Amino acid sequence: MPITDEGFKLVELPPVTEEVLASYDRCPPDPYMGNLTRYKRFSQYRVSHKGDDGWQFEKLPHRAYTAFKKFNSIGGGMRRPYEPLEADLIPWARFGIESIPLDPSEDWQLNVHQNRSRATLEKPGQLTPEGIHQDGHEYVMIAILRRHNVVGGETRLWRPDATEPFWTGTLNPGQALLLDDRAILHDVTDIEPENGQPGLRDILIVACSRWREKWYGEEHDAAVLADGEPVVSAM
Repeated sequence: MPITDEGFKLVELPPVTEEVLASYDRCPPDPYMGNLTRYKRFSQYRVSHKGDDGWQFEKLPHRAYTAFKKFNSIGGGMRRPYEPLEADLIPWARFGIESIPLDPSEDWQLNVHQNRSRATLEKPGQLTPEGIHQDGHEYVMIAILRRHNVVGGETRLWRPDATEPFWTGTLNPGQALLLDDRAILHDVTDIEPENGQPGLRDILIVACSRWREKWYGEEHDAAVLADGEPVVSAM
């Protein structure tokens, strides 16, 4: 199994630029998830490995995000339109897929989520309102780029049907978890403001599926809206 036999790997990210961090200030509010404490942009890519040139990224025509209800009981089964990414997050996405590593003999489709969660005394930041879950993709990177004036946000990893997490940890800025998303589940506890002042947590999520599984396009969206089942290839 790539990553580790445990189904996850903790890695240190390359340095994040001030330009990327500043781009989180321009993320629009997410009206679908997080009880109006989340801000978000979203884009999708097809990646192909080209020998010595490595992974090449093709940004796909922008579409609303769709997720199966099987994996997201709150935001699944609907179209969720988000503004596309402004910042160039490809260097950190590339780091993630090289660290997993993805099988270079196939093309892959990436969902890249730029999320900010805010927390105030009146409204804690809901990081996983869908609860303990899988995203449904083959691999997922959850990268923490910034934490400011917050407590909480503890990541928990679970075996299927377990009643207790087998791993817990609070990720610091510059750290990322790489997950075998079909082997384990995860959730993250809410964040609350430290010292009574508003706080925030900025993350990058890269979800990876084999291109042949068709997690992008009209066929995928139609299956989501019809509450169908995702296509999962035999490994």
